[in-house]
Amino acid sequence: MLQIDLWKRVLIWAAVALGLLMATPNGFYERVEAHNDAVASLELGYEGNGLEEQAALWPSWMPSGLVNLGLDLRGGAHLLAEVQVADVYETRVKSMWPEIRDMLREERATIGTIRLQPSEPDKLVVKISKPEQIDRAASLVRGLARPVISVTGAGQNDIVVTINGDTFIVQLSEAEKLATDERTVQQSLEIIRRRIDEVGTREPTIQRQGADRILIQVPGIGSAAELKEIIGTTAQLTFHPVIGRGSDPDVNPGPGNEIFPSLDEEGTYYTVESAAVVTGEELVDAQPSFDQNNTPAVSFRFNPTGARKFGNYTAENIGSPFAIVLDGEVVSAPVIQSHIPGGSGIITGRFSVEESTNLAILLRAGALPAGLEFLEERTIGPELGQDSIDAGRIACIVAFAAVLVFMVLSYGLFGIFANVALIINVGLIFGLLSMIGATLTLPGIAGIVLTIGMAVDANVLVFERIREELKTAKGPARAIELGYEKALSAILDANITTMITAVILLVMGSGPVQGFAWTLMIGIATSVFTAIFVTRLMIVTWFERRRPKTIEV
Repeated sequence: MLQIDLWKRVLIWAAVALGLLMATPNGFYERVEAHNDAVASLELGYEGNGLEEQAALWPSWMPSGLVNLGLDLRGGAHLLAEVQVADVYETRVKSMWPEIRDMLREERATIGTIRLQPSEPDKLVVKISKPEQIDRAASLVRGLARPVISVTGAGQNDIVVTINGDTFIVQLSEAEKLATDERTVQQSLEIIRRRIDEVGTREPTIQRQGADRILIQVPGIGSAAELKEIIGTTAQLTFHPVIGRGSDPDVNPGPGNEIFPSLDEEGTYYTVESAAVVTGEELVDAQPSFDQNNTPAVSFRFNPTGARKFGNYTAENIGSPFAIVLDGEVVSAPVIQSHIPGGSGIITGRFSVEESTNLAILLRAGALPAGLEFLEERTIGPELGQDSIDAGRIACIVAFAAVLVFMVLSYGLFGIFANVALIINVGLIFGLLSMIGATLTLPGIAGIVLTIGMAVDANVLVFERIREELKTAKGPARAIELGYEKALSAILDANITTMITAVILLVMGSGPVQGFAWTLMIGIATSVFTAIFVTRLMIVTWFERRRPKTIEV
């Protein structure tokens, strides 16, 4: 006998109502989006600019989750960046010099004087005045080696020391270079993600491609140039002892030193020690502020390690200038007036309020460990995205109409039940996409169109089984019951195999392929639910009320 318990009926319709309720905001996309943006701004403490009116555009008691539109639907920027991993080798090798120098000075009586020689950027060439002690000097430096921290480099050291006459050469080992490359790309990936998240963009796609490339897609942003401004600056902040100051950028700074131009004083150049006392990696906070002259500045704070280095250096070098270098330019070079404990300070310069805010964001997100070379950049305008939406809408409407007409012509009243379930099915898809905060792309729309065609497949199997049971002179109630029972295994087999394919696409694919896989998986789940439960409930309810002696399928 056809029978569905009351609690099952309530549960089915409650699930349908919840799914359709969650999908409702997508029918008022622009209004709900403006409401969400205004609410987010008000929670951050912003006021005015009509935020209260925009927040009132959508009832607060209604769900406000939206299906995020991908780059191809919303427009935005696409960048493919290559991380210049070789830049890190030079930085690492330069940072070793102060430690090597201080250690060898303690052995001056044995090995003689030491001098740093001109060399390639990723090497340190050190000459000693007693060549017969070169093995002793090289052995001391080898004692500074540390194990490589990586799976592939286990058991190997991070530096290699070779002897050449009266000099020894220090450079990174191949195992350390490989480990450094991996860390550099991963760190760059995370910092880019943090910088973009600070700006508040929706659903960016940031993923690694190959060994040293990063794909960045940000929907809703104005242009690729705007995106490059957010992520293209390395924002490497370092603090260096000042050796001298002049107007000639071509003067020889000497081994272990560098020349940086002044950001504020045109034509002025500072000679500083290459090895930084403190770096931006030891920053824990940076905020826009104002200096004593009420001009925009950036205040910063170091972690305990950086604070200790900063405090010790300022205590030992009172009266000496100290250069604050940002991305290869001296922002300021104040004279140390007194010991600065606590590890906090302020960066002053010719900043506007917007520039100081952006600099604080970059510093807070962290310095990129290496430069980025942009190999590919594209800007997708909102008009092109709207064209994609319109094309996808037309495809859905055509597919929807064709399926609706076919089902009515093929199965009559039962086809109408299937069509109602199909409409509910599409609503449930958008409801689930909204609940999980998924991003809809053009391939995702293709997945929905495919789901529309597949959604009635289960109903077709059921209706055909009912037809066969009616031919055996069974009553309509028994035919309907057997139709669902005997079609269930075929429905599950077909959808499970398709689900397996969708999972493989999700795991193995990337970007658009994953978007297609997500909508296909969700569509399969909602199709099975509507076919097995919703359509059956509608047929049972109709049958209980009409009690027909015969039925036509």
